[in-house]
Amino acid sequence: MADLIALSTKVVDEGRADEPVNRTTGELSEIAPGLAMVESFSHVVTWNSGDGLVCFDTSHVNTGEQVVSSIRHWTNDPFNALVYTHGHADHVGGSVAFGANAAALGHTAPRVIGHKNVQRRFDRYRYTNDWNVAINARQFGGIRGDLNSVMNDLRPAVGGQRQSNFIPSDTLDTTDVVDKFASYTFGDSVVEFHHGKGETDDHLWSWFPQQKWVATGDFVIWNFPNAGNPQKVQRFPIEWAAALRAIIAKEPELLLPAHGLPIAGKERIARVLNEIATALEDLVRTTVQMMNDGETLNTIIHTVRVPEATLGKPYLRPLYDEPEFVVRGIWRQFGGWWDGAPSRLKPARDEAVGHEIASLAGGAEVLIRRAQELAASGDLRLACHLADFAGWAAPDDPEIHRARAEVYESRRKSELSLMAKGIFRGAARESEAIIKAALGE
Repeated sequence: MADLIALSTKVVDEGRADEPVNRTTGELSEIAPGLAMVESFSHVVTWNSGDGLVCFDTSHVNTGEQVVSSIRHWTNDPFNALVYTHGHADHVGGSVAFGANAAALGHTAPRVIGHKNVQRRFDRYRYTNDWNVAINARQFGGIRGDLNSVMNDLRPAVGGQRQSNFIPSDTLDTTDVVDKFASYTFGDSVVEFHHGKGETDDHLWSWFPQQKWVATGDFVIWNFPNAGNPQKVQRFPIEWAAALRAIIAKEPELLLPAHGLPIAGKERIARVLNEIATALEDLVRTTVQMMNDGETLNTIIHTVRVPEATLGKPYLRPLYDEPEFVVRGIWRQFGGWWDGAPSRLKPARDEAVGHEIASLAGGAEVLIRRAQELAASGDLRLACHLADFAGWAAPDDPEIHRARAEVYESRRKSELSLMAKGIFRGAARESEAIIKAALGE
């Protein structure tokens, strides 16, 4: 077992992470008497309540059996309840393994506690299954083969693997539905379930008033908050910060996240949560003020910044989502999908724009050469625009797409966030597929 509290205390107090903090080992570590955490993607916080096990999240379908095995090496007590902190696939998919284990041991099936919007999320995932499979493969596809230790720290067990179902068809449904608040008694202890929007609209954070513990789910992920994911539905940074403020007010002494390390100590927890909340609040305030001042999205995303000192905190590094994407999410929440450029309200096809620009420039070859020059000089943002124009103008030209793939691979390597890396690697793969088709491979 790892001493996770000692590790997190060192990392938080020193303000730097010299080793992974978001681990997916599948190993169980005791955090307090009767309380353990299995580090997976996501973690599973397991509490022996005296009235059976209460597990907060179940990890992914690919890792659920490993998690259950780790728990069973710790105790064979029955599962009383599974708590879905929210309905993301990496938190609910492992429920299949929990249900199967209960049946194999002759135990009663665990009840499943979740917010009322969890089932609506499941319905949406099934309605848009192929879309979700595709975007998750792209989201996590930019770090495969990257041995950088920081990115390996984030790499999930699913790692870009395509699956036929985004969530398993036999994922356990919620049996105990929470709206804004609910309180349950397990053994001699009360657990409160509080709803708060943040990464999702179906999130619960759980408060143990007698023990002063809080299970935060994804309100704390040991990275910059996932409040701007470019491929997913609306996130809620204002409400996320408010939930963190509500947690601080409880004065917890032990924080149990679904990703990253547990944190001990009232003052230490309050400091971490305050810094995360403040970062979100500052982003929202600055973005909305610029919107009120009549600025365009183009100006806002190139102006609004989070201080580097803040992004250097080991629990605020932009290695998954990043502030620029959160700014776009704030714009979408308050300003709609149009970015303010009139030509993009009802635009021409990308292919038509590419052909016209290539014609003016003297051919797609001219555009891609300039893209390569810009990439070599470090201006990868502009280089990618020209590489796209060239690719649209010459959709079947293997040499154009070879160069485009190289530009996007350079872009991937230059980025920190998993989401940016995944999308830019996806662009390189598009061109690589065109090259293979042209060569008959």
